[in-house]
Amino acid sequence: MSLQDSLVFEPLAMERVWGGRRLEAVFGKRLPQGAPIGELWELVDREDAQSVVHQGELQGATLNELWKNRRAEVFGEDYVTSEAPRFPILIKLLDARERLSVQVHPPVSMAAALNGEPKTEMWYFADALPGATIYAGLKHGVTRDRFETLLREGHVAEALHVVPVSTGDSIFIPSGRLHAIGEGNVIVEVQQNSDTTYRVFDWNRVGLDGSPRKLHIEESMVSTDFADFEPGVQHVEQGTVAECPYFKVEKVSLEGRIPAIENNRFAVYTVLEGKVTVGSRSFVPGEFFLVPASFASATLAPVDGKAVVLRTTLPV
Repeated sequence: MSLQDSLVFEPLAMERVWGGRRLEAVFGKRLPQGAPIGELWELVDREDAQSVVHQGELQGATLNELWKNRRAEVFGEDYVTSEAPRFPILIKLLDARERLSVQVHPPVSMAAALNGEPKTEMWYFADALPGATIYAGLKHGVTRDRFETLLREGHVAEALHVVPVSTGDSIFIPSGRLHAIGEGNVIVEVQQNSDTTYRVFDWNRVGLDGSPRKLHIEESMVSTDFADFEPGVQHVEQGTVAECPYFKVEKVSLEGRIPAIENNRFAVYTVLEGKVTVGSRSFVPGEFFLVPASFASATLAPVDGKAVVLRTTLPV
């Protein structure tokens, strides 16, 4: 069977103590009332969270059902032999009204021993307020012993590399890198399909239930790369934003019609600027859609002259 339109999934809203309401203001997203929403999971295939197609001939199908039962048609013949039991990447929108915890994700080499899942991710800053920053990696010269001392004293921020960010910047966050998103950032995050996060410090903040949030000191210390010093952000206008064994993200400035997929493999698009059309549908900033592999004739075109999108694909 050949699909002749893009697939659109219903986003899942996640309440977070550090979240806000800017996804309404920036992208016109519909959010649950009266709750701080930190994340919208736009594309997810997990046991406890499923993206569901919300219109068209596959309406009601879950991402997991598509991955298990219609893999060649939706994703491409090249992925049929993949041993991944679930769709391997997760794509989110984040709204950091407050800064997030200082955290780390376990590397592949030790995730299983820690009863976790490895997680490498990429952040694209879709809307950064003036003065916005992130924390990424360690300052030059900070040793594990020094970090542990600062942690005990409640001064972890002194060990972390602070990076100013602007709209359009991006950064790659491999597993093992200490990091925290600062307040004032709306981010597109592409990551391995994992929900394992070890918090090493949370600014002495309490959670939504009024109790201190759980920390994972032991797991964090063994997961952290203590040779990871002062990584920087990049600002890409056109081309590859991030590429690793788990995903590839490109920024595409559209001034005319282009093929929506390559090599008969699916692509996921995030609209950043302008309006685009593909098949019978049009999309505006903040919207996500998947162009299936069997929609071989699909083209992507800007409306009113120009648009900017992120294209996410999965390595074979």
